[in-house]
Amino acid sequence: MLKKTKKLAFNFKILRLLLIPTILVSTPFFNNIQDAKAGLEFQWQQDSGFRRLKWFQKSNQRRFKNRIYFFLRPSDRNADLLKINIAIPKTFKVTLKNEKISLCKVRIGGFETRTKCLENIPADIEINTDEKSLRSLNIYPYSPIPSDKSSYAIVLKVFNPKKSGLYQFHSYGQPKGKSVSSYLGSWTIVIN
Repeated sequence: MLKKTKKLAFNFKILRLLLIPTILVSTPFFNNIQDAKAGLEFQWQQDSGFRRLKWFQKSNQRRFKNRIYFFLRPSDRNADLLKINIAIPKTFKVTLKNEKISLCKVRIGGFETRTKCLENIPADIEINTDEKSLRSLNIYPYSPIPSDKSSYAIVLKVFNPKKSGLYQFHSYGQPKGKSVSSYLGSWTIVIN
């Protein structure tokens, strides 16, 4: 009886010796389980008057350095654009600087390629930061953005806001030959 008890205790010591290091070594691997990415986008007003535009961001974590691409694809532009206006939500509290905002001709990435600016488009950039109303960004390209088959992007290099959530940006464009801007669409960005 005593031999069986000693043998059982010895077996538990060996099992504990092998099991505990295995658990300690494998624990970091369980922390890297990625969150499931849903294929669902939330849009506030989903009627025919609102258009969803494509966008891409390098990082969606709070307070991380980020590069956000707001795409204007050929299907989003009906005419040459003289001016682009972006309405920035009040809750998107980031510091905007002229040198960190650019307009470029872009190659939209996919499964095998990365999103990349191909050619910078020279433009004047005006930031309206009136705290009482919506903040906005006005972009005046030196020559009109043509309505050809090329895609263009407004690129923001910012640090993500402290608060996570959904942020909806609205864009307006002034077509060539018109004196008033018209609605182009909306981008809904997610910060976790």
